[in-house]
Amino acid sequence: MALSGSDILNNPRLNKGTAFTHTERDALGLTGLLPPFVSTMEQQVQRALGNVRRQKSDIDKYMYLSSLQKRNERLFFRLLIDHIHELMPLVYTPTVGQACEEFAANFRETAGFYVSIEDRGNIDDVLSHWPEKEVKLIVVTDGERILGLGDQGANGMGIPIGKLALYCACAGVDPAHCMPIMLDVGTENESYLNDALYLGLRRRRARGEEYDSFIEEFIQAVVKRFPQALLQFEDFATDNAVALLERYRRRLLCFNDDIQGTAGVAVAGLLASTRLTGLKLSEQKFLFLGAGSASTGIGDLLCRVLQREGLSEDQARERVYFVNRKGLVVDRDGVDYGPHLAPFSKAMPEMSFGQALDAIKPQVLIGASGTPGVFTQDIIEFMAEHNRQPVIFALSNPTSKAECSAEDAYQWSGGRAIFASGSPFGPVHINGEIKVPGQGNNAYIFPGLGLGALSGGITSISDDLLICAAQTLADSVTDNELAHGCLYPPLQDIRQVSQAIAVAVAERAAQLGAVRSPLVPDFAERLRVSLYDPRY
Repeated sequence: MALSGSDILNNPRLNKGTAFTHTERDALGLTGLLPPFVSTMEQQVQRALGNVRRQKSDIDKYMYLSSLQKRNERLFFRLLIDHIHELMPLVYTPTVGQACEEFAANFRETAGFYVSIEDRGNIDDVLSHWPEKEVKLIVVTDGERILGLGDQGANGMGIPIGKLALYCACAGVDPAHCMPIMLDVGTENESYLNDALYLGLRRRRARGEEYDSFIEEFIQAVVKRFPQALLQFEDFATDNAVALLERYRRRLLCFNDDIQGTAGVAVAGLLASTRLTGLKLSEQKFLFLGAGSASTGIGDLLCRVLQREGLSEDQARERVYFVNRKGLVVDRDGVDYGPHLAPFSKAMPEMSFGQALDAIKPQVLIGASGTPGVFTQDIIEFMAEHNRQPVIFALSNPTSKAECSAEDAYQWSGGRAIFASGSPFGPVHINGEIKVPGQGNNAYIFPGLGLGALSGGITSISDDLLICAAQTLADSVTDNELAHGCLYPPLQDIRQVSQAIAVAVAERAAQLGAVRSPLVPDFAERLRVSLYDPRY
């Protein structure tokens, strides 16, 4: 039975609000339910943008946008696409961090899908309750390591919702094909366990066999229900992130954005930086502050690039150093760094971060520590003293966790730093120039990578495809943008960049034999015309 009247106005996918024509209103039983004036979509966008800007705080803007998405899906995405530079920081980082912390307190209406560890033995049936049957893209988290905020439990649902909004806006994935999932296995966050408003399970996190068997049942149910879907792991703690990726990357089409997406966007920035420094990556040394899955993911992919430039695997790893909470990662008796970090351990004396910096004298300093302000003036000045153009990446999210600000990096280096961050910083005026800091946002990589995987029928996502995506992104930066210090293209170009990445990744996968069937001859054009473009 066709929907009509208020049922249509209450369906976000069908609702056009005041844009329904008089003919449509008569046919659908909407006459009298709307003001008589018929708006264009452009007028609706301007009205919605004005409402966003009138909100008093970023979290209020986030809540308004979330409400709009639940009311009129096409208008929400049209607004986001047309004003991506202004609205991405509201829909995703940094505002999504606060949205997760306040998720339970601000809860108004359900969004996304929850699978609880108490659903064990019945997960396949639970997944059948999702209303969309053509699921092609799933973003899933267990909420243990949300951005730089730590364990957010069920409040972490804000992350997969935000990621999928970016897939639709930045790469043209149809929202009808998207499914955000929160795996609730408990939380170690005491404030949530004692919060009367918290909406997740009030128990400690499942660990070991209990956790592993739950994840295994979930994966089996996903493969059964949605066999062609791409599964993106998001914001799992390091040990689980690494283990799950290794366990499942050959069993289904999946990737971990924190490990592989972060690696891709960081390597893209490093590749772009070589056009400014004049140095090949294989001629440089890299010091990471922070040794979690994001950092080591960058390190692993970077080593693959160094090997392409002619280094052996051992030579590549010798150029990549890590500092964790105990200092430089070196060979220590009785210390097991785990498979993600152990290959980078050095036969060197134990050192603090400052001592390691002095001993190594790197050309590139990368922060993924979650420790705000740890790149102090002394550290930036040291990098500038030993490098004509020091490369400083402060990648921790949200903005409040950044290792240093763009202004500090430029001021303390005399304007010579090549800077990128995980969250946005505004332009900086220095030495009569305007520096435009690049935001190494994963949104430059994962939407295009996912689009390419889905449209190209890719069977697995390898390091080769990640490097292809990173190189495509780096090549999209113009000389003029580089001259202003920006290592990434402007956000308003992100849909075009995502399409370029999707095409490049699909074509590379086809060359490698990693697609289900050969690509059609006019693949790029067919991809372009198939993209979700929200209009009435």
